[in-house]
Amino acid sequence: MAIWTTHKNRSFRPGNPSFPRVLVQQEAANVGVACAEPLPLVRLQDYDGSFQKTVGLFARELERKSVHPPHYKPGLKLCSLDLRGKFLLFERDTFDPVTLVASGFNAGLDQAENRDPSFEQGAAGYGKRIGGSFADQVSFKFFRNFAYHSIFSEDPRYYRVGYGNNGRRLLHAVNHAFLAHRDNGHRMFNVSEWLGTVSVIALSNVYHPGNERGFAPAAIQVGYNIVEDAGFNVLREFWPEMARKFRLPFRVETTGNEYEANPSIK
Repeated sequence: MAIWTTHKNRSFRPGNPSFPRVLVQQEAANVGVACAEPLPLVRLQDYDGSFQKTVGLFARELERKSVHPPHYKPGLKLCSLDLRGKFLLFERDTFDPVTLVASGFNAGLDQAENRDPSFEQGAAGYGKRIGGSFADQVSFKFFRNFAYHSIFSEDPRYYRVGYGNNGRRLLHAVNHAFLAHRDNGHRMFNVSEWLGTVSVIALSNVYHPGNERGFAPAAIQVGYNIVEDAGFNVLREFWPEMARKFRLPFRVETTGNEYEANPSIK
């Protein structure tokens, strides 16, 4: 069982807000492998006023899957998510208030456009559409945040660049739809994005009787979802600048200066 230690042999666990945030994982073979834990999310209570708290709900949804690789020490990598960590990410994303709001909003649009006409109109029809929309959200998060990432040892998080040319950062965000990170930090084709999207669309035909069947409608839906994800990755990449501009709380990216006293990372 892995034990997490830092300077002076003080014990820390993943998710513990204590500092320093650079941890050393000692395996049973007593071989130390340094890795950095991401900073914790900004707490909702740190947002002032109703408007900021509303924005904070959406910001936390973006930031939950955003990480900033450490650049201050060559060879230092982010700590990977184990199976439990990936499941917790899926669970928190699924029962986030934003997910429930999105389900209701999407159901309202479907009702207005009379999609899935077999659900009919009225309160009963809206209830069925909310159920179907929430099932879509859960299946998307299950396949693309947990299941396939666990099978293929893929990191479900977006690795933010956070500095440099805006065009390069934009390309990096869009490119994440095709290239992701393995648990060991190496790059790989984003299998979970594509295979997860195809799986969800195939599954949705079971409880969306009004869905168009066939290859062409499915391919269009896959393309739409990939583009949508790329758009959210662009938001993740530039969120710190947006938060700073509107004077909202955000996670401060570390430079490593706060860890200079820790001999375990030198």
